[in-house]
Amino acid sequence: MKKEDKSTIIDQIESVLSEYPHFYLTDIGGLNAAQTSELRKLCYKEKVKLVVVKNTLLKKALDRSSVDFSELYPTLKGETALMLSDMANVPAKLIKNFSAKNKKPVLKAAYVEESFYIGENQLDTLVNVKSKNELIADLIALLQSPAKNVVSALQSGANTIHGVLQTLSEK
Repeated sequence: MKKEDKSTIIDQIESVLSEYPHFYLTDIGGLNAAQTSELRKLCYKEKVKLVVVKNTLLKKALDRSSVDFSELYPTLKGETALMLSDMANVPAKLIKNFSAKNKKPVLKAAYVEESFYIGENQLDTLVNVKSKNELIADLIALLQSPAKNVVSALQSGANTIHGVLQTLSEK
């Protein structure tokens, strides 16, 4: 491959990486054509971009980034596919479900919510990672709970008083 072609591919990888806040490095080697096609369809359906990359070109694209991705470099061996997503845990769920019957893809590493997760043993942790928006929604629900209880108590008290007054007026 010519140096100009490599430079173009590195630029493309770098631009794709900048579009998504979360990415996973996986090994999909060993999947046959039908399995690969099924994985690509699932990725498309879940809005996950799947890109097979060359390790050396990916490393050069990561080097150009303002973030220090050096923790991921030891995982750049063998076949590597990038799974990019706007949602933090969607690729992890996809990997877990698909690999349950196909043994692949295997998680090598992930960059999620500005943290590094190295190794296949981190998959369950990544499945349970909540996005910032999900955490904010949980916090708002927790904050609303006491207010809802007060309103509910006031409403039930008003109904009780109304019932007592109605009973007294009928006598």
